Amino acid sequence: MKPTLLLMAAGMGSRYGGLKQLDGVGPHDEVIMDYSVYDALRAGFGKVVFVVRRSFEKEFEIFARRFGGNISCDIVLQEIENVPEGYSYSPERTKPWGTNHAVMMAAPVIREPFAVLNADDYYGVDSFRILAAYLQSVAVEQDNYCMVGFQVENTLSETGGVSRGVCEVNDEQRLSGVVERHQIQRVNGQIRYIDDGNNAVILAGGTPVSMNMWGFTPGYFTHSERLFEDFLRANGHNPTAEFYIPYAVNELIQSRTATVRVLPTTSQWFGVTYREDRPAVVQRLAQLHRDGVYPEQLF
Repeated sequence: MKPTLLLMAAGMGSRYGGLKQLDGVGPHDEVIMDYSVYDALRAGFGKVVFVVRRSFEKEFEIFARRFGGNISCDIVLQEIENVPEGYSYSPERTKPWGTNHAVMMAAPVIREPFAVLNADDYYGVDSFRILAAYLQSVAVEQDNYCMVGFQVENTLSETGGVSRGVCEVNDEQRLSGVVERHQIQRVNGQIRYIDDGNNAVILAGGTPVSMNMWGFTPGYFTHSERLFEDFLRANGHNPTAEFYIPYAVNELIQSRTATVRVLPTTSQWFGVTYREDRPAVVQRLAQLHRDGVYPEQLF
């Protein structure tokens, strides 16, 4: 059974200043998602699902046609009002409920093991290879998940702070905990983040972090529904609270409901977190084409 690729593209790119998911950065105006779909296709994935907002659904319908039938595509919508019946939320809320809420929107169209990625991140060829291999080996009915673990120093932006899931990994290469940390950046030669108390905390080089490159089986949707209801009871009227993937995964690990194998990679992440990141991304993609990692035309 071929796994499915789920690309989270509902973010509006508030820091970037536009709909960055559809900003052409490759030599022939390719967007970063083009490279993810291309790498997934040659790694053995069989379908792509895009999670988007209704406000730019039409743009994504046009975008999905560029693959020319090479891979099956579905589009699902993530909106603020996508909450279970009987739950309410703050009228001040302006955006959906975060990354794990985005995953939940794909439940009606996914029945096989699946990967979850950010649409605006470049992950590298090897990351797709090891992720596909794991998902092709796992039983559909099992709660044995995986995560591609990047080294924190390979995931930074030169422009500003980023958010990452900082991981604890046991001796069996299984994830024992993951916490979303914010404003991670290199300052005076040290990598640090800002904690909830507004304190700077140092991260050692080599610390594994989540880049939201996960592998799940369909049972994850059922667990997420239950956890989302718990989340809404506690946070539903907080207009900025977000239901992150690391939060849900951590709850499942701590309750021994699921296990998560960490698949290490030395791949170098890059992306367009900020508009100022764009020139460097353009240069790096052009070099990958020149080096033969990608053909002149992807599709």
